Amino acid sequence: MQSLTPLVDLKSLFRTAAASPGLGLTPHRVGQARYLIQCVSRFDAPNVNANSSSSAAQTSGSNLASGHVGRARHEWQSACAILASKVVSQQQDTEKSGGADGVAAVNGHPTLDLVPVKEHSNSPTPLPKPLSIADLSPAPMHGSHLRVAYQGVPGAYSEAAAGKAYPNCEAIPCDQFEVAFQAVELWIADRAVLPVENSLGGSIHRNYDLLLRHRLHIVGEVQLPVHHCLLALPGVRKEYLTRVISHPQALSQCEHTLTKMGLNVAREAVDDTAGAAEYIATNNLRDTAAIASARAAELYGLQILADGIQDDSGNVTRFVMLAREPIIPRTDRPFKTSIVFAHDKGTSVLFKVLSAFAFRNISLTKIESRPHRNRPIRLVDDANVGTAKHFEYMFYVDFEASMAEVRAQNALAEVQEFTSFLRVLGSYPMDMTPWAPSSTAGD
Repeated sequence: MQSLTPLVDLKSLFRTAAASPGLGLTPHRVGQARYLIQCVSRFDAPNVNANSSSSAAQTSGSNLASGHVGRARHEWQSACAILASKVVSQQQDTEKSGGADGVAAVNGHPTLDLVPVKEHSNSPTPLPKPLSIADLSPAPMHGSHLRVAYQGVPGAYSEAAAGKAYPNCEAIPCDQFEVAFQAVELWIADRAVLPVENSLGGSIHRNYDLLLRHRLHIVGEVQLPVHHCLLALPGVRKEYLTRVISHPQALSQCEHTLTKMGLNVAREAVDDTAGAAEYIATNNLRDTAAIASARAAELYGLQILADGIQDDSGNVTRFVMLAREPIIPRTDRPFKTSIVFAHDKGTSVLFKVLSAFAFRNISLTKIESRPHRNRPIRLVDDANVGTAKHFEYMFYVDFEASMAEVRAQNALAEVQEFTSFLRVLGSYPMDMTPWAPSSTAGD
């Protein structure tokens, strides 16, 4: 068998491998500038004596560092070990990326057979595109093309609110309010537009609780006129109806009108208004009507049995826009700030908190109390009277001022002295768009 010549350059071995198959090295090109190296340990190489082994040991390190391999057997084995470790690393990378099959094991095996590594372009199924910096970059500025999450299905009022807040947005429907929060936190959406209160139905308490649970920031608000319609399948008459389905808020907003219409029907609550219309169309329910928008009727092929059935023509829902990062407060336009606070000693400090805004002539536009989930009840012991149970609350307050104003900063500094917990949910521009009741508001 052919033995190795001393101090042979690896590149020279690559060039002469084809002409000398007995050498035991066969290079395979991988990609444009990568080699997968495999070698054969030659057990028939001439042995070296004790004297030459000492000198070879002295030059082994320099030879390996310079890319050369000596003729001693232990030097050749050392070189093979180094090359084998590189092959193991490449093999593991190849297996993780779905590369070539059948790569021989290296450790404990006398030979390393060459196996070509498949290129990604030749894979039967394309690999997913890696994320780039653009995928994780900050969201575009206000008014740009955004991905906006909303609760409901296409045709919901929340979708219309998202279109009003961001006219060029890509609306992303979510089946639950919390999913819309998580869509923004997980970078699936840039914004979320969610309702917080209605002029007839009051506050949407679920979203107030989620505002405290999640770490998103309010960056704007939008007020949307709500125009309800009674929808049913084509050809269905009101006399045939046995039930009406819609969102609980929509049912309460049309309660008196439905009674005046003489509809003695059952009223059932579902997740959203447009979802009710979709449910009727999907299941071909000819005894059921939905309360939803005129756009929902168009999307799901329903007819409008009655138009404008809300009890009050001034029916408006207020939505807030949520983002991962807050916006910079300004003073060149009307701003609103939303906060939430609580105190360990109950509601006794509420008057002091509100006076901090009154003394600075700051108008409050909203105050909402919600049970304190971590400590809903406080016990007060009194030996003479007994044990009193007091409910604990979190208070949500909206006031007309920007955090860039000194009076707002001083007011919050004073509020912080009277509370054990204070958090600013957002300081954002007020919705100043003109509004008037319209029969086409829900289109």
